[in-house]
Amino acid sequence: MKIVKYLGIAILVIGALGAAAFFIKSNAKSPITYETETAFKTDIEEKSVATGKVIPKEEVLIKPQISGIIDKILVEEGDQINAGDLIARIKVVPNEQALMSARGRVSNAEIALRNAKIEYERNKTLFDRGVVSSQDFLTIELRYNQAVQELQNAKVDYQIIRSGSAGGEATANTNIRATISGTILEIPVEEGFQVIQANNFNDGTTIATIADMSRMIFEGQVDEAEVGKLELGMPLEISLGALQEEKLFADLKFVAPKGVEEQGAVQFKIEGDINLDSIDVFIRAGYSANASMILEKKDNVLAIKEALLQYDKETDDPYVEVQTGEQEFERRDVELGISDGINVEILSGIDENDKIKVWNKTEPLKRKTDDDA
Repeated sequence: MKIVKYLGIAILVIGALGAAAFFIKSNAKSPITYETETAFKTDIEEKSVATGKVIPKEEVLIKPQISGIIDKILVEEGDQINAGDLIARIKVVPNEQALMSARGRVSNAEIALRNAKIEYERNKTLFDRGVVSSQDFLTIELRYNQAVQELQNAKVDYQIIRSGSAGGEATANTNIRATISGTILEIPVEEGFQVIQANNFNDGTTIATIADMSRMIFEGQVDEAEVGKLELGMPLEISLGALQEEKLFADLKFVAPKGVEEQGAVQFKIEGDINLDSIDVFIRAGYSANASMILEKKDNVLAIKEALLQYDKETDDPYVEVQTGEQEFERRDVELGISDGINVEILSGIDENDKIKVWNKTEPLKRKTDDDA
């Protein structure tokens, strides 16, 4: 019985050892095999993208020359108009204080004229009799004429304050006309709105905004790291958010001399004149757009994929790992040139024959199997 017992124990031990060995062998990891790539010759363009919008080159704000109430609006947004076309009419609502002051000036002028007339007529009779000298009579006649003119001026001022014109109508309408030819972009007021004229203390109420839609510009911003590479006259390729199939082309005409800090980064305003002759679609003011600019271009340069680069944790210097033997690699520091975000120019450090370790891929690692051994 003891022999059977010991035999059973031995069988169990051997079975356990066999299972453990099989488990260890089946789960043992083989050495890692890295893929490699080589440098290649290609053309590289370093580009910058500025975000912004497409707007008319000039927008004119039409404001009233007198305060009042919008009586009639004669155009709609989107209408094409010519300089001098009637946009709206304003009914004048007189200021009570100014009206009373003007009325008092008329009364004073009438009193002064009556006194000047009495003196003039009396001295004219004496002048005709030879009692008053010519010099004295001319002085009196001058005062009389000045009183007549003062009364006339006071009445005109009173009529303008009361009705908005010198015509004397009780509710005269003031015509608001376009100052340039173009498209009505916006009418921010409605009939019945009260408007005020521009003065030293107020910009006045805008009745309409007019722009020439045949002259459009791109207005955007670029980062301070790239603004030094911009040159006036360089071409811009503009993509519109609303018309993704359309491409616009412009020439850079303005770079702001002063930057503006936004969210911790300094941005510089740029503008480019858009050429609209090459497209048939209507470009609306305010379309969001991106402008692509070629900052630098090099042809047939040695390059690698940027994904192959590594950076030193302490110095931040770029390097790659080059194969020296079977799955053996060494570090090589490289000097970089321009980049397009995918490929980067290699100035020194490696050549086209060097095999570079691949780190970042969808399947970066391959393992040897028993069949490969």
